[in-house]
Amino acid sequence: MKLKRLKIVEQIIIISLLGVLIPSIISWFVINNVSQHSIRNELGNSAQMLAEIIENNINSLIKSDNHRLEEIIISLNHIPTEYNQNLYLKDLSINSNVFNSFELIRPSENPDFDKEKAIEYKSDTEDLWLIEKIHDDKYLKAKVNTKVIKDEIFTNIEDEKDRRIYVVDNAGKLIFSHNYDEQDFKKCIKQLPVNLVNNIATRFDEIKNQPRVYLKIKDLNLIVIVNTSKELTKSTINKARFKILLAFLIAAAVTIFLVLLYSSYLYLNIRQLFKGIIAVSRGNYKKPITPLINIMTPREIIFLAEEFNSMIDEINSSYKKLKQKNKELKLLDSFRSNLVDTVSHELRTPLTSIRGYTSRLLRTDIKIDEETKHKSLLIIKQQSERLSRMIEDLLVIPDIEGAKLNINIEPVNLINIVEASIYSVKNIETRLVETDIPNDFPLILADKDRLEQVMINLLGNANKYAYPDTPIKIEAKYDSDKVTIKVINQSDYIEKQVLHTLFDKFIRIDDKTTRTTRGTGLGLYIVKGLVEAMNGSVHLKSTQENIFTAKVILPVYKENNEY
Repeated sequence: MKLKRLKIVEQIIIISLLGVLIPSIISWFVINNVSQHSIRNELGNSAQMLAEIIENNINSLIKSDNHRLEEIIISLNHIPTEYNQNLYLKDLSINSNVFNSFELIRPSENPDFDKEKAIEYKSDTEDLWLIEKIHDDKYLKAKVNTKVIKDEIFTNIEDEKDRRIYVVDNAGKLIFSHNYDEQDFKKCIKQLPVNLVNNIATRFDEIKNQPRVYLKIKDLNLIVIVNTSKELTKSTINKARFKILLAFLIAAAVTIFLVLLYSSYLYLNIRQLFKGIIAVSRGNYKKPITPLINIMTPREIIFLAEEFNSMIDEINSSYKKLKQKNKELKLLDSFRSNLVDTVSHELRTPLTSIRGYTSRLLRTDIKIDEETKHKSLLIIKQQSERLSRMIEDLLVIPDIEGAKLNINIEPVNLINIVEASIYSVKNIETRLVETDIPNDFPLILADKDRLEQVMINLLGNANKYAYPDTPIKIEAKYDSDKVTIKVINQSDYIEKQVLHTLFDKFIRIDDKTTRTTRGTGLGLYIVKGLVEAMNGSVHLKSTQENIFTAKVILPVYKENNEY
């Protein structure tokens, strides 16, 4: 006979009942041992923590006293004679509630003195001494007031009425105690292990439900013993046992009730999840899950439904973002490649020229005439200026991208700017430059230095790409609100889809394999950034008649302009 496979709700009910009833029956046999074991461990752990607290209190007090000694030593170093030092220490011992007395020790006069000791406890006299070095042949010993230490050690444990705490020396002699019981103290000392572990709170239980802990402080030769009373153990175990049993019975009753109450609602929502999963497995990503939402609907079901419904949208969105990120990565990689190519290709040439001609001038094995020297220095100067211009172009990029350009807008004479720019462009003297600017041309609202840089870049760009023996034209027109400046040259036709990319960084018409002109590919990018920073615009145009035009539009200066 084939067994009937149960539904989810039926399995939930059966497993829930078995999960409650079986532990309830077993708990009658094991809960007592389990509770005793857990409480015993808890009491043992708390005893260890208490021992560590006592250790920390002792160490803190010792450290605090050491700091006081260091301050005293600093004062001693300013007292010239040992006689006066002893008077100072005697006065301190009278007025201090921490130190009872002081001694100045010279190791050369005391062969038995141990220089390595920082703390010394004498069990025969119950004296605790702290030792600090003054210099190589002088040490300061301070006797600590043990009553002050005792008050401070047990400051934070006044509520531990059912714990007995003893601090003893290595010989088992009692130094400090909390809730002292003579019979209990003797048992603890008798049951201490022979070989003690240093600086670790360690249990040495002899009674099953009465954990004891010792902690040996190696540097101080002290042992902290924490003992748990029978009354504390018994009351703690009984209370815990009762609470566990009561909580378990209540939880079992509530669990059975809730399982029976909401299993039907859970089953309906699980079926909705199944339907959605089946739809996705068949390629349908548009069918949402519609759970039955009421007071009995678990939060996880609602969460799963919401996440499932947004999953497809997230996939599409993630795909779009991934494409965008890939595009950005390609641009970044292109930027990196262009930067490396520009630096390696463009900066190497002037550096090579400068180095070559400098080496030539420094040679002593040949005689160089004055004309050759002049030409060499002129080339070095030209290459240095070229290198400087390229570096300035690279440095202005972060200012343009971060909108941090320092722009000083003022009335500017365009004719003067054009004349200075023509003079500054390299090798332009071999080409005819025609200017068409009216003599009554108005002043322009711009930054003088930045506008000159714009014109230099445009003229330099025109000079590099213009056909040989063709002129460069500079035209300027104006109306009541704006001026239009054009730089025109004859060059190869540039397609529109390429033309608009020339304002990007490191973009050149000739690539690195066909490059015939020098430059960083930053000229037009910088022009656009500077012009826009001066409240203007720049446009490029290339015609089939091989005419290339760079047009800059800037505002006209008026007396009532605010700038």
